[in-house]
Amino acid sequence: MISYCFRLFIFLSLSSFSVESRQLNGNAYKLSSRFPTFHHEDPSHLDNNGTIEGKRWAILIAGSQGYENYRHQADVCHAYQILRNGGLEDDNIIVFMYDDIALNEYNPRPGIIINKPDGENVYKGVPKDYTGEDVNLNNFLGVILGNKTRLTGGGSGKVVDSGPNDRIFIYYADHGSPGLLGMPSGDDLYAKDLINVLKKKHQAKSYKSMVFYVEACESGSMFEGILPSNLNIYAVTAANARENSWGTYCPGDYPSFPSEFDTCLGDLFSISWMEDSDIHDLRNETLEQQYQVVRRRTAVDSLDVSSHVMQYGSMTFKKDFLFSYLGTNPQNDHFALSSAHHSLNLPITSNVVSQRDASLLHFWYKFHRAPEGSPIKVEAHKELVGELSQRKHIDESINQIIRVLFGYRNVPEMLNSVQSAGKPLVNDWNCFKLLVNAFKKCCGSATSRYETKYSGAFANMCNAGVDMKQATATITEACSIHS
Repeated sequence: MISYCFRLFIFLSLSSFSVESRQLNGNAYKLSSRFPTFHHEDPSHLDNNGTIEGKRWAILIAGSQGYENYRHQADVCHAYQILRNGGLEDDNIIVFMYDDIALNEYNPRPGIIINKPDGENVYKGVPKDYTGEDVNLNNFLGVILGNKTRLTGGGSGKVVDSGPNDRIFIYYADHGSPGLLGMPSGDDLYAKDLINVLKKKHQAKSYKSMVFYVEACESGSMFEGILPSNLNIYAVTAANARENSWGTYCPGDYPSFPSEFDTCLGDLFSISWMEDSDIHDLRNETLEQQYQVVRRRTAVDSLDVSSHVMQYGSMTFKKDFLFSYLGTNPQNDHFALSSAHHSLNLPITSNVVSQRDASLLHFWYKFHRAPEGSPIKVEAHKELVGELSQRKHIDESINQIIRVLFGYRNVPEMLNSVQSAGKPLVNDWNCFKLLVNAFKKCCGSATSRYETKYSGAFANMCNAGVDMKQATATITEACSIHS
């Protein structure tokens, strides 16, 4: 099978940039479905009624929009089903998703969302708490803080109205880049702003512990060097601060992939923790045990097509049972692998695609499958060429910006230099936000958020003491020249 990037390059003969989609050992990447069994634990973490002290709360957010980003909303819907099956009530589950996938004109199964090729409908019953433009920064941070006055006026108005004995689970699936996570409308979520809100939540003594799972490229940068270990927060990210996360269950690469789909159905880190949660008695699996399962399944044997799943924050909570945050499905009581779960012991075959390139894959298959001469074919060709052209424009613009500000010889260093492990991405977050927002405004891609790939370069510029006024003027000029 020819890799996706070569199909695209051969088709459009554009070789000025690379598409980060690879296969393992020249063949299909083996995504392991092996799930370990865990020794039965003494349920001493439960009270006499088999419940936990306090309430469980959950926030689920898909920070993208568009059918080409199907997988993010599919991930969030799947997570909702795990929580509901685990016993959490809708009043305590707050869902953010643009909700433009299930009834999208390109969805071959109207009203249905699946998260794996043979999966069930995960869209059923999902609350529409914050949809469309209500999926925004102010609402998300207001919900975390339990502050209704911070909400923008739309949505259900639900917030995390938690107390000192409550446990909170937050799951964020989206495009990311060094120092930020995307939002489908308005401002993006910057690491420093997130940490400040989490500190404020902790100061209010409104939770006992919090678990934060993040699916995004460079997601480790949201916590590395800036999440204190004394906030009672345990964070797990799909990637470290310098690498991609990966979409999976993609068209053309899975033996039983539904032929009618032309977009990835899930993300590698996300389906790993959720498919693990689907089958286990979560009273007897700890956060650390799940981390090890997900780490192995995500990394497999080749880090060229996978990522380092990372842990940050309060490591003492690794011993907590998942039940304390996710509940548990009674059907999984006393789970043990048996002949009935034989298929879960076997590896499945799936390519993985960089989060940033999943939209290209969608546009390619949309074009490839459309009837010759049809309006759909013309539209798909336009979308594909437009996305590739926009990426070329972004690549050329960032190189021009660095050449003007730092000289030709410093381009590689500004593009590739990273802070030492354990240090924050950037020293001056105001500088960083100013430059990244300027680049987004002038050069941004609405679909793949490809421009965020270079946010690390802007962090390097700020760390080097760039003049912010000169930098913003250079960004504006470079983006206009290469448009």
